[in-house]
Amino acid sequence: MQLFTYYRSTSSYRVRIALALKGLDYQAVPVNLIAASSGEHKQAAYLAINPQGRVPALRTEEGSVLTQSPAIIEYLEERYPQVALLSTDLATRAHERAVAALVACDIHPLHNVSVLNQLRQMGQTEEQVVQWIGHWITQGLAAIEQLIGDNGYCFGPEPGLADVYLIPQLYAAERFKVSLVPYSRIARVAALADNHPAFIAAHPARQPDTPV
Repeated sequence: MQLFTYYRSTSSYRVRIALALKGLDYQAVPVNLIAASSGEHKQAAYLAINPQGRVPALRTEEGSVLTQSPAIIEYLEERYPQVALLSTDLATRAHERAVAALVACDIHPLHNVSVLNQLRQMGQTEEQVVQWIGHWITQGLAAIEQLIGDNGYCFGPEPGLADVYLIPQLYAAERFKVSLVPYSRIARVAALADNHPAFIAAHPARQPDTPV
């Protein structure tokens, strides 16, 4: 498999975690989103892989190219079920998917670089952009804090789908200087992930395109 990725893309990060948790080997193909020549993701070679010009994209063992991290992770869960990311309990599965959707649909899109650049083009100052980021991340994490459990990872002793989405969002929160102090449950999950080999391997600091 080939994963077209960018080291600090949180959507790429979550796919890297899913691959690592399942013990799947893949070739990382870095796509520079901030290259001087307007970014590799905007060039014809990459647009032929993903017409949206975003990461991640996954070329499967069978040769298909998949885009959008939720679809990629769902594919991995169905194609390689041996290390499950979803609970066997239907209600818990729904809770796990809810946290994943909260991150993927309600938090992350609102601080995506394309959205932030549009805000700047509309005349918002950097201070206003930072306030925008902080508002949406804080609101989302406050909800997640109430939705996850009191022990172990988000929903049990082993990491699952919710953790795959939450940990990259925490990386973004720290990057944008959003305080995580109010969230004791989230802090517990983060501490566990900090010592888990799959999360360590997937971290932006350990990617082939991480700046030296």
